[in-house]
Amino acid sequence: MSRILPAGVPAGTPDRDFEQEPDPSGEITNAERATNAPLLKPRDPEPRDAGKRKTAKRIKRVVVITALSVLGVVFAYPFVWLVSASFKPRGEVFDNKLIPETFTFDNYINVWSEAPLGLWLLNTLIVTVLAAVTVTISSAMVAWGFSYFRFRGRGALFGLVLATMMLPGAVTMIPTFLIWNSLGMVGTLTPLWAGNLFGSAFYIFLIRQFMLGLPRDLFEAARVDGASQWAVFWRIALPLTKPALAVTLVFEVQAVWTDLMRALIYLRDSSTFTVPRGLKSLVDQFGFGGEWHWEIIITASVIATIPMIIIFFLGQKQIMQGVATSGMKG
Repeated sequence: MSRILPAGVPAGTPDRDFEQEPDPSGEITNAERATNAPLLKPRDPEPRDAGKRKTAKRIKRVVVITALSVLGVVFAYPFVWLVSASFKPRGEVFDNKLIPETFTFDNYINVWSEAPLGLWLLNTLIVTVLAAVTVTISSAMVAWGFSYFRFRGRGALFGLVLATMMLPGAVTMIPTFLIWNSLGMVGTLTPLWAGNLFGSAFYIFLIRQFMLGLPRDLFEAARVDGASQWAVFWRIALPLTKPALAVTLVFEVQAVWTDLMRALIYLRDSSTFTVPRGLKSLVDQFGFGGEWHWEIIITASVIATIPMIIIFFLGQKQIMQGVATSGMKG
């Protein structure tokens, strides 16, 4: 390796024959600094800037938590008031106090004798289960057809299915009633759930978007192994689509459990009433009918609401997962 000699020293001169004079100024030359100086570490960010960023992050976090807390209180207050009023006697129902002055369980005892609430709950449970199961399976079958099979006009047909969501319910209400009336089903529970046998455009779209994210090679491998189209759908596609199916199931359960419009149209006898229709009859009888038993109406409303809260808490993980992953493919 060649050496760099001081100016005026001939090449080939041994190291012992010369000494480099130190810089009289006592300063270290750039060459010595580059050779001998240790590697310098990069300077850390200014502590002041880091402190500002941390402060801004804390302020943002406090603002977000405060806003969410306020919204949570706003949305939770009506239900908290409802539960509180259900434990009050008739004269204290509307005193707007969250803690009852007179705490009583009589309302939860009397409501079962004042109305056939147990029968209404059973009717609602039957309709809800049938409606949720049928719309989930039928929508999944249609969504599988639009996501897996390739055929001419698939996009136009799928767009036509989505276009049905733009039709207001009032447009199809009378024709649907005439169909069920001609079949002799008015006055029974059948019109409240049987329409779901044909699927729902919204649920078809939701499940199709999820199925588009599934690996197609998996289905093709199953077909090569001899699986039928139905086996591929039932044994492979449906188990992989559980999050979207859970969202469909919970959404439909909530929609049917609280559906009042169809119950008002098709149900005539109190023995076939669902919970929303029954609560409407209680309001007509005890609320605006002159008896003013609002504590009975409020207590029945609490009993009707509790199942939906339980279902949401049991299925919230699947709901969040299904909603988050259903729009990833188009």
